[in-house]
Amino acid sequence: PVKGSNKRFLLNPHKEKRKICKVPFKVLDAPALQDDFYLNLVDWSAMNVLAVGLGSCVYLWSACTSKVTKLCELPNDTVTSVSWTQKGAHLAVGTSSGEVEIWDIARCKRLRVMQGHAARVGTMAWNSHILSSGSRDRIILNRDVRAKDPFSSKLTGHKQEVCGLKWSYDCNQLASGGNDNKLFIWSSHSTTPVAKFSEHGAAVKAISWSPHQHGLLSSGGGTADRCIRFWNTLTSTPLSCIDTGSQVCNLLWSHNVNEIVSSHGYSLNQIIVWRYPSMKKVATLTGHTFRVLYLAMSPDGQTVVSGAGDETLRFWNIFPGPKTKRDQTLGATPLFPLAELR
Repeated sequence: PVKGSNKRFLLNPHKEKRKICKVPFKVLDAPALQDDFYLNLVDWSAMNVLAVGLGSCVYLWSACTSKVTKLCELPNDTVTSVSWTQKGAHLAVGTSSGEVEIWDIARCKRLRVMQGHAARVGTMAWNSHILSSGSRDRIILNRDVRAKDPFSSKLTGHKQEVCGLKWSYDCNQLASGGNDNKLFIWSSHSTTPVAKFSEHGAAVKAISWSPHQHGLLSSGGGTADRCIRFWNTLTSTPLSCIDTGSQVCNLLWSHNVNEIVSSHGYSLNQIIVWRYPSMKKVATLTGHTFRVLYLAMSPDGQTVVSGAGDETLRFWNIFPGPKTKRDQTLGATPLFPLAELR
């Protein structure tokens, strides 16, 4: 017969604690990567290609081959945001003049230029063929890229620059954050917010939907706020809040485990991995000498890349691999040699 203590161990085997390496396994030089809180200059595609806006140029870095390609150079303009379509075949490029360009990556060809904003486009989010763009002009434009018109609907409500935009996984709700410290939730069928949250005490750039729970949204506030807040957008109710101690620049929810990674500015410039819903710290990663304004995740969900005004992109192996074999084929090629984006 098995003794009581051994029986308990067999029934509840001890899980080995996951070890997260505290140093990046790769660093890319990113000359002229802007130290501007309101921009979104780094995005990682489902095709395992990293897009980075550097000054007037957009560079593509293949995680499979480590090849760097210069996609475009804007004459007399600056890149202020980049955003991949879900499949990763097309890239939207927002500019300081208020234009949005759509690029075909396979052909390295610009397909169209879309007008509509009167100021820089700092944030964008895709929902199938709909591209939402947020601007310093305080307006959000929803654009059907199949249609001739530059936009299909206009969302007004923010009193200052729109700096965060994310569509929910079911594509029914759009979350927007602004420099007016507001977080709005919009329905895909309406131009009036279905919820308005005013609890943050600083700009709301960091927004991430949970892939594990329908209607669960996280948001982070700037320097005067420092908090990560959680919301039930189905009932329009606040859930919980944690003071991180520093400016929250980005949030990314892991697909593979119920954890969330945040990047920070003043004053520690750190990256923190949290377990949800306890919000216990799993790891704290440091190394950037400027605030960590940019964050993106590899398609297999294991690697996070961070970018800062110290002109580096740092690659961290943070999360375990995906649970399904289908997901494991995405971005399976390891990232490796030291390179430079120029």
